Amino acid sequence: MSAQPSPAAPGAAGLDDKLDRGVLKIASVVVLGAIMAILDTTVVNVALQKLTIQFSTSFDTIQWVATGYMLALATVIPVTGWASDRFGTKRLYLLAIGTFLIGSMLAGLAWNVESLIIFRVVQGLGGGMLMPAGMTILTRTAGPQRIGRVMSVLGVPMLLGPICGPILGGWLVDAVSWRWIFYINVPIGVIAFVLALRLLPKDKASKSGRFDFAGLLMVSPGLAALIFGVSRIPSTGTVTAIEVWLPAVAGIVLLVSFVLRALRVADPLMDLGLFKNRTFSVSMITLSVFCMGFFGAMLLLPTYFTLVRGESALHAGLLLAPQGFGAMIMMPIAGRLFDKFAARRIVLPGLALIVVGMVPFTQVTSTTPYALLLSAAFVMGLGMGCTMMPITSAALQTLRSEDMAKASTTTSILQQTSGAIGSAIMSIVLAALLGSRFGVPTNQGQLAATAATLNPATQTAASALAAGAFATPFLIATVILAVCLVPAAFLPNKRFIPSPPPTGSDDAAAPVPVAPLH
Repeated sequence: MSAQPSPAAPGAAGLDDKLDRGVLKIASVVVLGAIMAILDTTVVNVALQKLTIQFSTSFDTIQWVATGYMLALATVIPVTGWASDRFGTKRLYLLAIGTFLIGSMLAGLAWNVESLIIFRVVQGLGGGMLMPAGMTILTRTAGPQRIGRVMSVLGVPMLLGPICGPILGGWLVDAVSWRWIFYINVPIGVIAFVLALRLLPKDKASKSGRFDFAGLLMVSPGLAALIFGVSRIPSTGTVTAIEVWLPAVAGIVLLVSFVLRALRVADPLMDLGLFKNRTFSVSMITLSVFCMGFFGAMLLLPTYFTLVRGESALHAGLLLAPQGFGAMIMMPIAGRLFDKFAARRIVLPGLALIVVGMVPFTQVTSTTPYALLLSAAFVMGLGMGCTMMPITSAALQTLRSEDMAKASTTTSILQQTSGAIGSAIMSIVLAALLGSRFGVPTNQGQLAATAATLNPATQTAASALAAGAFATPFLIATVILAVCLVPAAFLPNKRFIPSPPPTGSDDAAAPVPVAPLH
């Protein structure tokens, strides 16, 4: 793609790696977009209990507010690179902000759970483009020699989002309305749109290669149909119900068709040839299993605090902060360690920390001391800081420079879809257990548990029953994370030392956009 050089981007001979005023202006626009995208993935979880009551639904249904968003992110990530070349990065970024704004406003106006899920998907389509497009704009403007400083700027919302998001979401749910966890994006988005229109450098569209729209129409609907079919098992009580097997079979057919097609077309949505690289394959298996277990468990945690312990949404958000602090402390340390040690030596201890931190939640009751739970959450945060970045870096560092863009896309798709699958699994198990423990159908279990825990006469017994329902999915998540140690043991055991790039090449500085964590 041909972009007009910005005054802020010095030539290759420039030696100053400081971010000047021009770059900082563009960085402010990109960071605003990143704040919207990242906050919106973290504010919603603390509101799930409130939304369940508001729409008189069950947890296996309301979890689609999060799962639908994640699947939409995974859908649009591979489109971003093609669309950047086809339409120009500035136009794409404005489209992403506009789509996210429309989705946010509509989600705030939702009148039932179905409309909320649909509007969250619209949000996800915009949110999925914000980070990759913004990162491309900023790295091109700053120039290769300042990419390290650019990444540190973009890292701020990534580190603060998991801490500030749940707290902000909890406060809005308690003090204003659940609708404002979506409306809050409107003023931020309008400011970001105006600044992007005025400050982002103009660029020209260029010739873009063919995009695999057929593959896109197979993989995302296939995953959604498969997850939907499986999620109906608890409510129907059988796998032979048409609402279970029909979407599940349709999803499997679409996914198998996607794989078969990707093996024979020239430019598939996901380049399966990348998996011939042993390090990449092992890293992707490790990442997928990790995201299933970890993000599935994290979806349940705020609901445990609000439903079982009777905490407000704000207090639940505050109780999630230790996990975010742990990750914030460890991520920069893990980054420095990765430059000195092999990925396996960082990831295995990180996974062990997460498993140890998860153990108290597998035994959780309605009276488990908060000191134990918060300490365990902090330990999990430390472990997470040692896992995500090293796994992703290990996956990419042994690939050729021309494979980086496709590998980054594949990594982001697997991260989001695995997290969505894990969230759905844990939610399905929780919904089924709440229904059985309170003697009602699955789709009424959470409502029955909420009514019983709010009744002073039954509060103690109901809280104990509900806590037992949470312990089981936490145990499943712990087992999945423990299984993750197996592929992680095959990660590289020797530090990778890259060959120096050819003279005049920018390959070593090529940015690798990875989707934000959810």
